[in-house]
Amino acid sequence: MLLSLDISQAQIDTSKLSISLSGYAEPYYGFDLNEPADGNRPGFVYAHNRHNEFNLNIAFLKASVGAQRMRGNIAIMAGTYANANLAAEPGTLQNIYEANAGVKLSKKRELWLDAGIFGSHIGFESAIGKDCWTLTRSILADNSPYYESGAKLSYTTPNGKWFLSALTLNGWQRIQRVPGNSLLSGGTQITFKPNAKVTLNSSTFFGTDKPDDARLWRAFHNFYGIFQCSDHFGLTLGFDTGWEENARTDADPNFWFSPVAIARYTINDRVALAGRVEYYSDENGVIIATGTENGFQTLGVSANLDVQIHKNAVWRLEGKLYNSQDEIFVKDNSASQSNAVVTTAFAVWF
Repeated sequence: MLLSLDISQAQIDTSKLSISLSGYAEPYYGFDLNEPADGNRPGFVYAHNRHNEFNLNIAFLKASVGAQRMRGNIAIMAGTYANANLAAEPGTLQNIYEANAGVKLSKKRELWLDAGIFGSHIGFESAIGKDCWTLTRSILADNSPYYESGAKLSYTTPNGKWFLSALTLNGWQRIQRVPGNSLLSGGTQITFKPNAKVTLNSSTFFGTDKPDDARLWRAFHNFYGIFQCSDHFGLTLGFDTGWEENARTDADPNFWFSPVAIARYTINDRVALAGRVEYYSDENGVIIATGTENGFQTLGVSANLDVQIHKNAVWRLEGKLYNSQDEIFVKDNSASQSNAVVTTAFAVWF
């Protein structure tokens, strides 16, 4: 018996097929005034984390395809960002920045189901420096997921003011699930844009990032608001909170939090200034373990200069200072409460 399949009706209408290629590269140089002997900046820094050397934070090539009610993206990357953030991933997965595909579930509504590897639904900062107001990332951005793997159902209202999403994830910044963990994690995102000058966002994560035999449930909430107060001045306010079960069953859950404020002033079409104040408190070392009496309780301040030298290129300069309650840094082979770094970067894209 012969079987045949007529796929003529399933073929994609190439007149509605769109393909785009893009790329991004961000070489940088950083000088840590504590001068770490191994060239690595403190362990809680995952972007622009090399000292006294010219290096590449991230570079990627990306292809995007759209056809009728389908879409897909794939981007391959390299750089110190990939080395630091994807060190736990196996083999070639360490070089995947993005790889996903989606289908539109409604002809008339923006209702999509996507699956694969995505940028994180948490936070206002990403690995792409040119999209961030400051050259380096905030402590809260470096220590919450940059990327995630799973499936998400998303909906954008017809007026574009609301974006709603529900996600099933392989874990907390995971492509491959933690060995010995049989459970998936979840998340949500709600973004509200009442007008062109205001963005409000609430994102959550819930699940576990431990093997089943050491399971500790985690809940995390990220909130931020972006306010373009005038043509020249913008303000971003963010606040992260997290809870995780204590390994001691008779103890309260471990709690961590981080507020951040970033102000940006655009002088003209080419020059912009930014300043950041942030604080990160993780006394119990859930995210950032120090082994000290008070854990990680650190204040950070930074100042940033951007110069747009081409429509597709920007030069950036930033100075940043950390001060911690405990002596968690190392300087001249001695413990120190402070750490300062000057970083410059050159971002280009097409």
